[in-house]
Amino acid sequence: MRLLPVSLALALSLTLAACEESRYRGNARHDIPIPPQVHALMSEKSMSQRDPILIRSFKKESELEIWKMGRSGRYELLKTYPMCRWSGQLGPKKREGDRQAPEGFYTITPAQMNPNSAFYLSFNMGYPNAFDRAHNRTGAHLMVHGACSSSGCYSMSDDQIAEIYALVREAHNGGQQGVQMQALPFRMTAENLARHRYDQHMPFWKNIKEGADMFEVARLAPKVSVCQARYAFNRTEDCREDPDAAQIATAAAEKRRQDEAQVAALVAKGTPAVRLVYQDGGQHQKFTEVLMANGPDGLEQKAAWGSRSVGVSRPDAVIAGPQEIAIDATGRARAPAEPTLASAAPVTPVAASAMATPRVTPPAVARTTPAAPGAGSSTVARIAAPVAPSVPSASAAASTVATAAPEQPSVLQRVLSFNPFAASAPAAAPVQAAPEPQPARPGAAPRRAEGQSKPAPPQASAPARGVTVAQRPQAAATAD
Repeated sequence: MRLLPVSLALALSLTLAACEESRYRGNARHDIPIPPQVHALMSEKSMSQRDPILIRSFKKESELEIWKMGRSGRYELLKTYPMCRWSGQLGPKKREGDRQAPEGFYTITPAQMNPNSAFYLSFNMGYPNAFDRAHNRTGAHLMVHGACSSSGCYSMSDDQIAEIYALVREAHNGGQQGVQMQALPFRMTAENLARHRYDQHMPFWKNIKEGADMFEVARLAPKVSVCQARYAFNRTEDCREDPDAAQIATAAAEKRRQDEAQVAALVAKGTPAVRLVYQDGGQHQKFTEVLMANGPDGLEQKAAWGSRSVGVSRPDAVIAGPQEIAIDATGRARAPAEPTLASAAPVTPVAASAMATPRVTPPAVARTTPAAPGAGSSTVARIAAPVAPSVPSASAAASTVATAAPEQPSVLQRVLSFNPFAASAPAAAPVQAAPEPQPARPGAAPRRAEGQSKPAPPQASAPARGVTVAQRPQAAATAD
């Protein structure tokens, strides 16, 4: 009698689920077909839909690759997908809630497929695996899914996940019970290895590179195990090298040697060591362009049309992009270069003034006895004469001091008070002692405005032209 209420409840829940999923094809999404264009691509490469596959993902480049076994019995690249979103930083996932997308070698079984995902379609990566458990890492439900939103997953567009999901399903149907996924921080090129050589995760990345190298030299999925809390590849159950894979191990070792030589050459050429710091992961430039042009809603409509309106995660973070920080061998940020002096030799006051950045400073006027008429006329004539717009040399300054009128301040005082005019204005010899301002004498020539024709030279007996300098706004005469 008690089975009836349970059956009714189950039927009701299935009805509600069917109503909820009517827009998203319901459970039929599991049987979504491989698109015709992908079928055509497989035919070109002599592949069938049920041949084994292998997945590789690259965080930094935001790309996911599908490799499929061809008639040769080795894997060949079928298609590369731009990734719509991943979260966290470069490096492995270590604990629940750190928003890190896993890195390492994972296996996807039929039981990990989820056709009823809120992110359209998904499959579980299998985190934590044996390596993660050996390091006491926590977290669960790390997926590859649609919706262009991530909090620790690799997120594709809904159209992309439909293709990838169908390819994995057909490989399972063809008898491949475990699809290997190699989740890598970046493409293991010499350039990337050189630039990230001091990153704290480099020992781990070198460990997983061993398996990546074995795949690249043989185009076969390496057998993955964990020995002494490290990934081990193509080993026996007691962690010895598998004699059947000796040639692959030798070829991978040679590849590693060549990569290390290239890294050393790049370092010798000055390739900087850096750390990339993301606000919260990244995405492929293709999707960032859509985000910039249409906003988060526009990207969601284009990339996540079949998901349950989960929204694009942290659009501000992907627009900002990563910050590149130069680091030293300890992994710490490099301090800015300290400024150095051009010369340690002693500098005279006049030379120091000449080397200083030219700036306009009102000349100091000492309250001393006015100069003799003859000397005043000579000084005024020198000020009025046009001079090349350059900083006066030490010899020019000495000449000025030598022609100064008697009863003036000492040579040291005049040198210390020397202030050159700005480089953009004509330089002139400094006025050593100007008399108190007096009314202009009759017949004194007025100041010439910019663009006005040059007036006739004044009479030598009109020292009042010194007022012309005092009238300049940049060098107005002031009293101490």
